[in-house]
Order: sequence, then C-alpha cells, then structure tokens
Amino acid sequence: MAQSGDTKIEGLSRYLFIAPSWQRSLLFIFIMAFAIDAVSFLKSHEIQLFGFFGYFLPALLAFILTIPLVAIWGKRITLNRSALLALACTVFSILVSLFPILLIFEGIFPLLYSVSLGLIFAIRLIVLVAIADYRISRMLLPASVQSLAAMAAGTYYFGTDFLLFAIFIHILFGISVFLFLWLIERPLKKNFHISALNFINAFIAHNTDGSKALEDFFRDIGEEVFVPQTSFFFSREGKKDVMVTIPNLHPGPMGEIGGGNLPKILCHSFDEDTMVPHGCATHDFNLVSEDEIKKIVSAVNKTRDEIDYSPYAGKSQRYEYKSVQVLAQQFGDSILLVTTRSPEMTEDLDYSIGLSIMSEGHRLFQDVGFIDGHNCMVDVTSPIMPASRLAYEYINASVTAMEETKKENHMLEFEIGYCHYEMPFSREEGFGDLGMQVLAVRTDNQTTAYILFDGNNIEKGVREKIRNRILDIVDECELMTTDTHVVNTMSGKNPVGYRINAEEILPHVLSAVEAAIEDLSPARAGATTAWCEGVVVFGSQRISQLASTVNTMLTFIAPLGATIVVLAFIFSIIAYLFLV
Repeated sequence: MAQSGDTKIEGLSRYLFIAPSWQRSLLFIFIMAFAIDAVSFLKSHEIQLFGFFGYFLPALLAFILTIPLVAIWGKRITLNRSALLALACTVFSILVSLFPILLIFEGIFPLLYSVSLGLIFAIRLIVLVAIADYRISRMLLPASVQSLAAMAAGTYYFGTDFLLFAIFIHILFGISVFLFLWLIERPLKKNFHISALNFINAFIAHNTDGSKALEDFFRDIGEEVFVPQTSFFFSREGKKDVMVTIPNLHPGPMGEIGGGNLPKILCHSFDEDTMVPHGCATHDFNLVSEDEIKKIVSAVNKTRDEIDYSPYAGKSQRYEYKSVQVLAQQFGDSILLVTTRSPEMTEDLDYSIGLSIMSEGHRLFQDVGFIDGHNCMVDVTSPIMPASRLAYEYINASVTAMEETKKENHMLEFEIGYCHYEMPFSREEGFGDLGMQVLAVRTDNQTTAYILFDGNNIEKGVREKIRNRILDIVDECELMTTDTHVVNTMSGKNPVGYRINAEEILPHVLSAVEAAIEDLSPARAGATTAWCEGVVVFGSQRISQLASTVNTMLTFIAPLGATIVVLAFIFSIIAYLFLV
C-alpha cells in the first residue's frame, strides 16, 4: 500500500542532520587552506598565502559574523551550523577555483575564483533563507559575508578588474537565486497561499528547537469538524474515579505539533484518572493546534450532568469476522468495543467507519465507545478507507459483537482497578509521556485487563507475546495504543516493541496488571457522548495534498538548481570574455 500524506510529511525529516562541532569544521577549513599554501610554497608559485587570505580567513569571518547578523532579525543559527555552512562553501570555492581546466587554459584562475565567490554567495543565501529567515532581503548581508571577504582578498591579489567582475558575478548569481526561490515557492503559494520557505523554516525550527510555528500554516489550511466523543465514567467509593474517553480526532501530525500529544493533554485535563485510547480518525483529523483540545475538554465536561450510573456490567466477550476481532463489554446501557486485526496490520480507520459503527450500535445501546486497538504495525501504510474490504470487516465484526452482547444481557455487579505505570523508556524508544495505563474489570469472577500504551502502534508479534503471558493471570485482555505522535519526529515508524523488545516490556506490563488487580473495588459505570463542535483540523485530504505538493517540489529542486547554476556559469564566462 502507498504511503499516506502524513508519512510523507514525517519523511521530510530525512533531509535533516546533526551538524558536526564547529571546532571540527574550522579544523577542516584550516587543513585545506594550509595544504594550498604548502603546495604554492613548494612550487614557488607567484601567489603566496592565498589559502589563508582567499579561503581560510573569509570562512572564519563568515563563521563569526553570520550568527549576530542573523540575530539582528530575531532569528537563530547555531555555531555548529554556521561553521558547517562556512566549510561547505569553502569546499565549493576550492573545487570551482582550482578546477583542472587551469591545466589547459593559463591565467583563468581569477575568473574561476570570482565565479566560485558568486556560487558560495548563492549557496549561503539559499541555505540561510531555508534554515533561518525566509525573507531574502534580511539574509542578503549574512549570506554575502564570506564572499565579500574573499572578494577583498581577490582584489588585493588580482586588481580592480577582478573586483568589478566579481561584483557582476554576485549580481548574476543573486538574480539566479531569486529566480530559483521564486519557482520553488510557486506550488505552495498557488495551492495553499503559504510560503514554501517559511514552511521549511518552521519545519526545521520544530525538529531542532521545538518551535510550534508550523501550527500557523496548519491553521491557514484547516477546516472545522463536528465529531462525537464517547466517554465511560467509573465511580468508586473512597477511591479516585476513572474515565475512558475516546476521541475521534487524530494525535498528530508529529512531535508536539498540533494534536501530537493529544492523549497526555486530555489525560491531564480531567479530575479523574483518564485513559485516552485511539478512536476512528486519520491524519485528516489532526488538530491544527494544541489550543483546539480545549474544545474537546469543554464538550466532555458539559455532558457530566447526563451521566446515569449503573452498578451492573456484562462479561467481556471476543467476537471475530474474518481478519477483525472485537472485544466487547457492556456497562449499564452502553457498550465498549476494542477492535484489532493483529497479527494482521492494524492502522488508522477513517472517521466515517467509526461513525457508521456507532450509528448501528445506537439501535441497541445508549452510548457506543469504539476503540481502534492500533496494536499491530507491519509498515507505514495508508489508512483504512470507507467502502474498502477491511472497512466492511470492521463494521460486520462490530455489529455482530453488539447484537450478540445485547442478546446475552447478563448483567452483574462489577469491580474495577486502575494502574498508571511510568515506563523506563523514552520517546525515541517508542513510549510517550503517559507510559502505560491498565484498567482491570472483574464481573462474575471474570477479570478483563485493558492495557493502554502511550505509543504509536505496536510492532507485529509483540501484542501476542505480551497478551499470551498476561492471560495467565486474567481471563481476557487487549493491548491498545493511544497513537500519540510525540514518538514520531524523524520517522513515521516507531511502534512499541520496535526498539525495545517484548521481553524487556513484559515485566513492566505484568507489574501494572497485578497492581490494577490489587486495586479492584466495587464500581458504578456511566457513559456519555459529547459532540465536539467547531474543532479545527487539517481537513479532508489536505495533509495528502500538502505533502504531495512539498514532495513534488523537492523532487524538482535538484534539476532546477543545477540548470540555473549551469546557466549562471555560462553567462559568467560570456561576461568575462567581453569585460576582461
């Protein structure tokens, strides 16, 4: 299956890398300049110390001055990035100015050196508008530091004719850069009315500094949605209440951007111990901003007066239709459904699938809580869409589960226990800030464990290894994930069990389940369905359109840039023939 737009957005992170230390970059620059001067001295060349004055000193000045010049506009570039940029430009300058054509045509070193200065000016300008400030006018001076210093050295060695020609080359390459940037800006401006360079600034700032400037872009392209959110409230005397709330909104797109940390924020927004499993939503329903979560919290809180608590619950039962399994349990006049396709892939379900299941269930139950277990990842793939074979299987499995549960209608008093377990693993290892939560439900001597990892899916096979072991101490259980995207910044694939194997996770799960069982006490349950109104999300297919536009733009950058550079070189040579 093809990758969806959200995975393409995360895939843009492959263009990011960690800059080496500034000391290392400066050392390489010094070594190259020293080598050039050493060769000139050994061959008794008439131009001496050009490596120091023509390459090393301009790079050093660029390294030092770029940071404060960028900071004038309130932007930031690190020492490591500044040094790496100076190193890269020095390498390009040396490659162009010492091109082997010197062995064929004598006396053209000034031409090649001046062209190299125009090239590094262009490179610095493009890089700085991408990583620091997208406004070209603000980056002209920081971009020109290295080439202007080198131009001064060239003027000392080659005279005023070199200065005039170098100025012309700078103008020529400046125009080329402006044309290049204008062309790559066109697709996003035409389709979304946003600046591609500003988008790249914000994307890099998010991945390197944690900036949330990307949310401004997402709000510009977003649209309002009205979605239901079913919540189960469990009340216990003498103990803290527990809530399971199921948002039909998506915790993405990545990191802390938008609703990336939706489960944690919702969990901490209510007085109860709150579990936030994954509902029915794809990346089309990513929140454009963390602020939108307040609308969800408000909607859920408004339904509290409608809660009708019941001391009765049914046993949990597992139902199956082809590849889909459903664990169903009735609480009062409401039902909780947890679905999975494991060991087959479990991926995001389109919102309309969940809405169809909930609508079918309302014939039989007051409230229907539908959870996508999101617990078996094979690879990063497209979501499950309506009218597909898999959507049909999900609907049939869920409807069967609800009809059979209603027929049995064997309700008894029940107990619940809860445990919030802090996992000793990081986001990079696939675990979000909430770690793991366990809800244990005991009805008529049957104990069911609902295990929720704060993660984005579970590596294939890990669910079975853990579940089989947990079934030694409970009668039924299911593993779920919140689908948090704080674990996804550099890749769309980082499920639970991918970096930390099941054997390392299992002892923690056992401890959490045992703690939840020890916490069992008589409870009452109630459920409500809140309509979250006017929540601004990415919108239908907008994330795919945005990702496709950006990725298409990136595909054409290399050939477009190469073409413009070649044309600039040709015009430089023509100008040299006429002016010198």
